[in-house]
Amino acid sequence: MFPSPDLTAALRKVWQGVANPAVRLAVATSGGADSAMLAAHAAALARESGTEIILFHVHHGLQTAADGWADHVQALGRILGVPVATAHAQVDATTGLGIEAAARDARYASLAELAHQHDVQHILLAHHQNDQAETVLLRLLRGTGPDGMAAMAPAMQRDGITYHRPWLNQSRASILQSALAFAEQHDWHAVQDPTNADPRYTRAAVRELLSPVLDARWPGWQARLASHARHAAETTAILEEVAQNDLATLDLSPDGKSFSLAQWRSLPPARQSLVLRHWLRLNGARMPTEARMADLLRQLRQLHSLGHDRQMQVAHAQHVIHCHRGRVRIEPRSEA
Repeated sequence: MFPSPDLTAALRKVWQGVANPAVRLAVATSGGADSAMLAAHAAALARESGTEIILFHVHHGLQTAADGWADHVQALGRILGVPVATAHAQVDATTGLGIEAAARDARYASLAELAHQHDVQHILLAHHQNDQAETVLLRLLRGTGPDGMAAMAPAMQRDGITYHRPWLNQSRASILQSALAFAEQHDWHAVQDPTNADPRYTRAAVRELLSPVLDARWPGWQARLASHARHAAETTAILEEVAQNDLATLDLSPDGKSFSLAQWRSLPPARQSLVLRHWLRLNGARMPTEARMADLLRQLRQLHSLGHDRQMQVAHAQHVIHCHRGRVRIEPRSEA
C-alpha cells in the first residue's frame, strides 16, 4: 500500500533526528522505484512536519534514455509538489576503478554540488536491505576486513554532507508493493535502468546470477546478511576504539602524521595492523590491500630486527610512508 506504514516508520526515525522547519532536506532520486518511493514518503512527512524538501537528480549521461529519466523525475516532483534540481555528472572512465565506481564517485560529486547550491546538509538515499545484502556479498568475495563487512552505514559524512539511509532494514519487496500502489493512484511508473539487470556489471551479476540461487536454497538470506552487517558495524566500532587508544600511546605528532616506531613495535602484531590501518584512514590514505598491508608490516618489523631504520620509504596510492630516526611518517606523494 501507499504510503507504507513500515516504510514511513523507518523514515520517521531519521526524520525526527534531522528534520525541522528551519532545515531543508534532499532526496537523491534516480527515477527508479526505490528512490521514487523514498521521495514520495519523504514528501508526505515533509507536509506533516513543515519541512522543506527537494529532489536531487543526477544525469550521468551514460545512456540515451537518461534524458527521459530526468523528465520523469520532474514529473514526479510535480505530482508530489516538490522542486527538482538536476546535475549533469562527468564520469571519468579512465581512472582504473571501473565504470561502476567511477559513476558512483561522479554521482556523489554531483550531489555535493547540488547540496551546496541549494543550502542542503542532509541527503536521503534509498538503499534497502537487498542492496545491503549484495554489498556484504561483494565485499566478502573481494576479501574485505571487518570494517568492510559492515557494508553501508545508516549515516555517513562525505564532502561536508550527511547522507542517510533510512531503509537499510526494509525489503525491496515492500518498496515495490508501495510503488505499484503509487502508480495506481497517480499513473506514474518508475523507470527501469537496464544496467541493473546486465550481468556484465558486478552488482548486477550478483543480483541476476547469484541471488536466484540463494533465494531458492536460503530464502530470507538478505535479512541475515543485513543483520551480519549490523554485527560487523558493532565489532568495527569496538576495534576503532582500541585503535584510537593504541594510537594515543605512540607519541603521535600534533599533526597526526607521524608516530614512534619503537612504541608501535611494543604492540601485539594484530594491534600493530589495526592501529596502522586506523592511522592511514585518519590521514586520508586509501586502505591497502591485504598483500600491501602485509608488505608494509613486514618492512616496519624488519627495521626493528636490523637495529636501524634505513630511511625506509614506501609509495602507497597518493601517499608515501617513510621511516626516519625512529619516526614513521605519511606524506602526500610528489607529482614529480
